[in-house]
Amino acid sequence: MEVGKLTVSVRKAGNKGAARKLRATGQVPGVCYGASVDGRVEPLPIVVNVKELRAALDPVRKQNTVIALTITDGAGEGKSRSLHALVKDYQIDALRRDVTHVDLLAIDPDKEVRAEVPLEFTGKPKGAINGGQIRIVMRDLEVRAKPADIPVKLTIDVSPLEIGDVIHVSEIALPANVESMSNRDLAVVTCAAPEEEKTTTPTGEAAATPEAAAAAGAAAPAAAGAAGAKGAAPAAGAKDAKAPAAGAKPAAAAAPAKPAKK
Repeated sequence: MEVGKLTVSVRKAGNKGAARKLRATGQVPGVCYGASVDGRVEPLPIVVNVKELRAALDPVRKQNTVIALTITDGAGEGKSRSLHALVKDYQIDALRRDVTHVDLLAIDPDKEVRAEVPLEFTGKPKGAINGGQIRIVMRDLEVRAKPADIPVKLTIDVSPLEIGDVIHVSEIALPANVESMSNRDLAVVTCAAPEEEKTTTPTGEAAATPEAAAAAGAAAPAAAGAAGAKGAAPAAGAKDAKAPAAGAKPAAAAAPAKPAKK
């Protein structure tokens, strides 16, 4: 297939089983809608060969390639219709990563259309010397232009950025005949301050300062001495006997010793 040219066929209404059969042959269901030089194009179900679609896309312009589209009746009667179209959208299987559906937007080459243009960032920001880091907020910009004027990409130089600086949509240089459709005040890229390392505050014994540890060490011997004094034996001469219980009879006095015989 030649770049910029694609032939598809009208698809008959079918169920999911019919779509699976199409995909098994390298084709997928799709739809074509929009407007041509002859007027509005009502949604038309089509069958698209994925390999031929990829071959029709310019490797640089990619999805913004203007395709000369031929739609056949699919019945072998030789009837066909010619349009210009862009790839508006496509769906991909989440597991196999295969294309499962394609939307083609019919266009009038002489009228403006909306398109997504990729942004390319070049240079090293001045703020990087002090640890600044680039933060990209937008990677595509929606523009409006005639199909032939849609830029391949838009280049943004981030070299002048200091820490805290921001480039907005309004500062993007656009080619002639190209208009931005995004809010002019939206941030595109910024040079952010370096992230500070987070420190965790220790708890319990690990949180004690050297001064507190020294004070605790000095207090330990004093506490040990106090405990020893509490459990020490009474001093010599001190009465060790307990007071008699209430109501107890006093002990009898000892009898005097008898004189020795001569």
